[in-house]
Amino acid sequence: MNADSFPLWNEHTPDALGDTPNDIPTLTAYLPPAGKANGASMLILPGGGYGMLADHEGKAYADWFVANGITCYVLKYRLGSHGYRHPVELNDAARALRTVRSLARRDSLDPERVGIIGSSAGGHLASTLLTHFDAGNANATDPIERESSRPDLGILCYPVITMGEFTHQGSKNNLLGASPSPELVKNLSNELQVTPQTPPCFLWHTDADKTVPVENSLLFAAALRRNNVPFSLHIYEKGGHGQGMKKGAPPWVDQCLYWLGERKFLKAH
Repeated sequence: MNADSFPLWNEHTPDALGDTPNDIPTLTAYLPPAGKANGASMLILPGGGYGMLADHEGKAYADWFVANGITCYVLKYRLGSHGYRHPVELNDAARALRTVRSLARRDSLDPERVGIIGSSAGGHLASTLLTHFDAGNANATDPIERESSRPDLGILCYPVITMGEFTHQGSKNNLLGASPSPELVKNLSNELQVTPQTPPCFLWHTDADKTVPVENSLLFAAALRRNNVPFSLHIYEKGGHGQGMKKGAPPWVDQCLYWLGERKFLKAH
């Protein structure tokens, strides 16, 4: 396995407030060993309340996916703590998904098996892309922009979903500012944005989570159900927020692998 970072945009970064590392979103690639890639790819969005990025929800996930043959890219997206508000974060995620799909074509992987995983606020960003994707711009001069930003599946780990009653206030403030309009709050409450075209999802949360209430996952799962979107929901009794793959975390990893197998993400194409 090797890791290689590169900017999302080769030249001018749209809406950049400066030219520091905080202003330049990047992807870091984690590749399976030669001959071990199964054709699937995964875009990884770490959490951190839109104020920082949690490494244990980035590289640690990539190492796990790579061990199972999935090519991975960890996104360093721009943050509210550095002055960025919606839609900059969504634009970074959409560009990243298009890039991963373009790289899949280049590298003889499967452009129709490109997933996304996000934790906590990264789960909010993932669920935003899962509900706010587009088909790409067929007339774009940049070939990456011609790609669809729709993930083929989503994995949401103790995600922030809503900007309403059960939101994580820090994430909301960092993403939307102190006084967002009701329309913006509704648009980024992703349980209200699910449609029959939303990709299949795996969700896990704990009932004991005191940082991001379990209602976030429950609301999103209920919306998926209403729209006949396939999903796998796992609620564990114990465990705090932000566990990722740490020792003692609930057994979501094994259950997610089972689901990924059901979704044909673990078999060579």
